[in-house]
Amino acid sequence: MKIKDLIIKVRRSKYVSNTLKWLFKLASKLPVQKNTVIFESFSGKQYSDNPKAIYLYMQENLPEYNLYWSFDQRYLAKFQNEDLNVLPRFSFKWILRMARAEYWVSNSRLPLWIPKPKHTTYIQTWHGTPLKKLGVDIKEVHMPGTNTEKYRENFTLEAAKWDYLISPNAYSSEIFRRAFDFKGTMVESGYPRNDILYTYRESDILKIKENLKLPKDKKVILYAPTWRDDDYYSVGKYKFDLKLDLTRLQEEFREEFVILLRMHYLVAENLDLSEYEGFAYDVSSYRDINELYIVSDVLITDYSSVFFDYANLIKPILFFMYDIVDYREKLRGFYFNIEEQAPGPILKTSEDVEEYLKRIRDNKFELTPRFNQFYERFCYLEDGSASERVVKEIFKVHTK
Repeated sequence: MKIKDLIIKVRRSKYVSNTLKWLFKLASKLPVQKNTVIFESFSGKQYSDNPKAIYLYMQENLPEYNLYWSFDQRYLAKFQNEDLNVLPRFSFKWILRMARAEYWVSNSRLPLWIPKPKHTTYIQTWHGTPLKKLGVDIKEVHMPGTNTEKYRENFTLEAAKWDYLISPNAYSSEIFRRAFDFKGTMVESGYPRNDILYTYRESDILKIKENLKLPKDKKVILYAPTWRDDDYYSVGKYKFDLKLDLTRLQEEFREEFVILLRMHYLVAENLDLSEYEGFAYDVSSYRDINELYIVSDVLITDYSSVFFDYANLIKPILFFMYDIVDYREKLRGFYFNIEEQAPGPILKTSEDVEEYLKRIRDNKFELTPRFNQFYERFCYLEDGSASERVVKEIFKVHTK
């Protein structure tokens, strides 16, 4: 067994989690640290998403609050260039802060062993408008290391700890309430992470292109697919088989476009794009996907919730769903008929994607009335002020 795998196995052992749980309960009996907020994004792997947007708003408007970020030490590089108060996840320092904090803000489930103290308000922001079935709505779970019954039970046990749940729209509120068996307070505010999509400037686009070392005279394609529950190496390590023909796309579009590939955070496989240098860029580890939305001219995705957010920009969206029948009927199932309601064409082959990119290049692509209907249903609350609404609702404060 490799040393890395051994360390992971030890970390996940019941002995370690029980010891941490005991320390956590002990620390929670110490005096409460008022106005202390602990933020975490994607299990401490990122400084991003709804927690980041709420953090930035509080940092600017509520200086009396003490703000900290929980981070996984394996991903420290993503936090090093940010001016943050960081807490190494599961360290003694982390336990002392988490157990005594007045607020937690997270966008994904915390480990089930963590007991929520009575003095702590747990704000769950979640991380997307649901297309795919969630929680107890999933009929059959195909993920490694669990089964359907255990998955549902663990999901609802964690959700029972949430005091507040952030929702981007009425559609999501209804699903979240049922799928998570959520009995706390729903804050239907729009997503804080989308505020930037309404407040960015042209100078921001130029700055992002410079950071990514992209040519300023070419349009940008963003390819952001999701993961497949049953396509994995082992627990927590998922594969992704790239179906997009980059060779053909490079031959056809390298003079007008570059393409950014953003793989889901659960996908462990590294891309080798060396033969597409100057055309294809791996941005899977880029700090903030919102910046990739802003800098791109067209999105290619599949079942990922990114298209709900990207629609706010009123730009073309192409749906590359080569395995839609299998995904819909075997893996997850959908909450609505995506083939009838998607705000863009559903494409089954890489050749189809190429044809639609030609239309976009030649200015022959137009958004349809279906796009407008989609926008009115899912984006109606987004206006650049969701973070403010969330903070005022939960922290009960009057900000400037």
